[in-house]
Amino acid sequence: MKKKLAIIGGSYLQLPAVLKAKELGYEVHCFAWRDGAECEGEADYFYPISIIEKENILRECKRIGIDGITTIASDVAVLTVNYVASHLGLISNPDAYSDITTNKYLMRECFTQNDIPSPRYTIAAKDDAYSIQGFKFPLIVKPTDRSGSRGVEKVFDPVQLDKAVFRAKKESFSKDAIIEEYVAGCEISVESISFDGVHYILQITDKVTTGSPYFVELEHHQPSSLPNDIKQRVKEIVLRALDALHIQYGASHSELKITKDGDIRVIEIGARMGGDFIGSNLVELSTGYDFLGATIKVAMGEFKEPRITDRCYSGVFFLCKETERLMPIFKNWRYYPEIVKVEIESVDLRHVECSGDRSGYFIYKSSENTFKV
Repeated sequence: MKKKLAIIGGSYLQLPAVLKAKELGYEVHCFAWRDGAECEGEADYFYPISIIEKENILRECKRIGIDGITTIASDVAVLTVNYVASHLGLISNPDAYSDITTNKYLMRECFTQNDIPSPRYTIAAKDDAYSIQGFKFPLIVKPTDRSGSRGVEKVFDPVQLDKAVFRAKKESFSKDAIIEEYVAGCEISVESISFDGVHYILQITDKVTTGSPYFVELEHHQPSSLPNDIKQRVKEIVLRALDALHIQYGASHSELKITKDGDIRVIEIGARMGGDFIGSNLVELSTGYDFLGATIKVAMGEFKEPRITDRCYSGVFFLCKETERLMPIFKNWRYYPEIVKVEIESVDLRHVECSGDRSGYFIYKSSENTFKV
């Protein structure tokens, strides 16, 4: 009899997990709203229940008799995964610490208490006034509980601030925003997997964004081009941060900034895979390690210590008005042997304010760091 895996979320972000779980021989039960649920036709069983309805999902999972539960690339779904797993005695991160891995303000508080270097911050709560006394502009304003650059904005003076805070609160589930001092420098992420409190760093990703004011991600490249000594310091800080957040199982995606002077600041950490194909595609392309499969196996209690079998270069370029120069490559991608996957959702390109505004992507793999556009 097949083991049963519950996957929380049904959008295109979860589709790689559904397909991988079926490839691994598991019976897949997917929970999500039907609207936009690309996984509905791929999962063995689909339940049109919102991912925030924890009690209803718990009730169904208990009835089904699931053997594991997981999600990828969704902070909101992490709350339900931990809640259900804790009630059913399944593998997950502790539900008691779910909030500090999904709420940016609580995460900052945790970093401060554990001497993890991060930007100066304050909260603009739903109904309360906020103070930025002593803060230096520019500032970054973002919702406390969203991802995908949604609601993020760089602010250069007090005149802009109230508008940016209003915009971020509007995007926030809790209607709270976090205000933090802007850290200038290069942006990276660290992709890791953990089991029973032991962390394995798999890859470091270089990021390219639109920059001010919205910082929507346009490119990701692995491995990072950072000097080895900086990479080592990054790894040491991330390992301490993962412990501070009580991340014990599964994938994690840590975002950091590095200044021109080599100072490192942790921006945020997700107790799940990075989106934008970082976890589902790029890590395996650059390392040979099936990160997605391993994340599923963690949930099912079948994890084995990672082995890196390949050392290649991989990356993704996104299509939008800001990257319109890439359109000839998108149209003639068959002439580029490095490109392994491409999709154009629309040729009507838009300037982007969040990742949902992008119109397509292509993913590449190369044995040498020679793929340039």
